[in-house]
Amino acid sequence: MNYFIGVDVGTTSTKAVLYDQNATVLDQFSQGYSLYRDASGMAEQNPTAIVAAVEKVIHDAAQKADLTNGKLLAVSFSSANQSVIMLDKNFNPLSRVITWADTRARDVANELKNSPAGQQIYAKTGTPIHPMSPLTKIMWLNKTQADKVAQTAYFGDIKSYLFHQFFNTFKVDVSIASCTGMMNVNTCDWDDQALELANVDRSQLPEIVNGTTQAIGLTAAQAKMGIPADTPFVYGAFDGALSNLGVGAIKQNTVAITIGTSAGVRVVTDHPVIDPQQRLFCYAVDKGLWVIGGPLNNGGDVYQWAVEHLVDASAVKNENIDPYTLANQVIEGVPAGAHGLLFHPFLGGERAPLWDANARGSFFGLSHIHTRADMLRSVMEGICMNIATVFQAVRDLVGNPASVTATGGFARAEVWRQMLADVLNCPVNIPNSFESGCLGAITMAMKSLGMIENYEIIKTLIGDISSYQPNQEAVNVYQNYLPLFQQVEGLLTPAYSTIAKLQQQSIH
Repeated sequence: MNYFIGVDVGTTSTKAVLYDQNATVLDQFSQGYSLYRDASGMAEQNPTAIVAAVEKVIHDAAQKADLTNGKLLAVSFSSANQSVIMLDKNFNPLSRVITWADTRARDVANELKNSPAGQQIYAKTGTPIHPMSPLTKIMWLNKTQADKVAQTAYFGDIKSYLFHQFFNTFKVDVSIASCTGMMNVNTCDWDDQALELANVDRSQLPEIVNGTTQAIGLTAAQAKMGIPADTPFVYGAFDGALSNLGVGAIKQNTVAITIGTSAGVRVVTDHPVIDPQQRLFCYAVDKGLWVIGGPLNNGGDVYQWAVEHLVDASAVKNENIDPYTLANQVIEGVPAGAHGLLFHPFLGGERAPLWDANARGSFFGLSHIHTRADMLRSVMEGICMNIATVFQAVRDLVGNPASVTATGGFARAEVWRQMLADVLNCPVNIPNSFESGCLGAITMAMKSLGMIENYEIIKTLIGDISSYQPNQEAVNVYQNYLPLFQQVEGLLTPAYSTIAKLQQQSIH
C-alpha cells in the first residue's frame, strides 16, 4: 500500500491525516500550540513550536504507515493564510508569527482603505484592505517597530518558513501569495505599488510558485520525521481554498461554507472576479483556479461564548449532559426568529462583509418576554444571518448556486444544518467526511505527481453526504428578519469605533 500525508497548519494546532493512495482516511494526528493574544489585538504564534508540531504529526503519521512494504508518495500542505514573520539574513526569526487574527494594524488599514491607493490596491490584488492583510501588517511594523524592520532581511509566512526549515528554499505558493495584498491577480507576481507602500523589495519576499510545486531533499529535519529524504513535499494552498477542493466545490454553481472557530463562504471560478463594493476577496487556488468569497471572524467561537454564559450549569449537572448537546436541544424548542430577537455576532470584530475590526456584538429587540433559550437561538441565527449576507454578496457576483456544501464542527449538529438551509433558502449538503482541507491538499499532490489531470476526481473521493432542504415556513420568517438584520448592522456601524475605544480605555 502507498500513502499520502495531508498536513493542515492551523491557528492553534497542526493536523496530519494519513491516506492510502485512493484517498481513504487511515488515521489522523494533531498537535496543539499556543496563540498569544492581548487587549491590543495581538495574535501571535511561536514559529519554533509550529515547526515542532509539524514534525511530530508527520512523524506520527509515518509511524502508522507501513513504509517497509509501501511508499510515502507525498506530503502536501494546507495552512492558514495572511501570517507574517520577520527573518534575518540567515532566515532566523526576528519575530513571532503574526497571524491572520492580529488586528493591531487597524489604524493603518483604515487610513489606506479610505485612500485612492487603497482602492487601487484592492482592484489589483483582490485582497480587502483590513488589518489581517500582510500588506497592512508590514506597513504597521514600519511605523511601530522600525528598528526591527531595519534588521529584517526577509518577510515570510508560516508555510514559506516551514519549507525553508525543511529544504533551505524560500518559496510560497500562489494561493498564499495572493492573500497578502501584495500579489497582482493579473500577473501572479508581486505588485510594484503594493511593495512601495510596504517599503519592501521583491528580493525580500519568497518566490511565487504553483501549488503543485514540489520540494525534495529534506534537511536534518528528515531524521526527526522518520520519512525518506526524497519524499516530495507539495506546497498546496491556504486552508479555505483547499476546503473548496476537499468538498468538491470546484465549479461556479456550488458554494462552500465552512464554520469552525471562524467561518468562510467561497466559490471557485476559472478567472479573477473583483467585487466593486470591496466586500469579498479574490484569491488564487492554483494556476487557472480562483476562489471568490468572504471570511468571517465569528463562527463557532461565538456559539461557544453563548453556551458558556447562557446555558444553565445546574441543568447540565442534573441531566448529566454535554452543555452543547443541551444547548442544541433547547434551541430546537424555540421557533425560527427567536420570538423577535436578533443578534449581531461581531464579538471579534468582523471581516466580510463589514471589514471593520472595531465591530462589536449586540442583541436587538430584547424585551421582558425573552428567555435564555431565545437568546441562545438568536446567537445561532445571528451567525447564520451574518453568513447569509456574505452568501448574498457572492451571489451578486457569480450568480445563484445550485447548492451549498457545508463543513466544520457546526455540521455535526442537526439544528445547525437545517437552520443554515432555512436562512440561506438553498439546499445544503454535508459531507460525512469533515477533513476537507487535508483532502484538498493531497488532491493537489496527486495532480503534482501526474496521477490526475484535474480536480474533478475529488467528487468521487468525498463519500456519502447528507442533504437538507429549506423548510418554507422557516424560510418565510428569515426572509422578514434578514433585511432588518442588515438595517440594524448599518445603523450601528458608525458607533463601532467609539465603543471599541471606550472598551480599550476601560481595560487600561
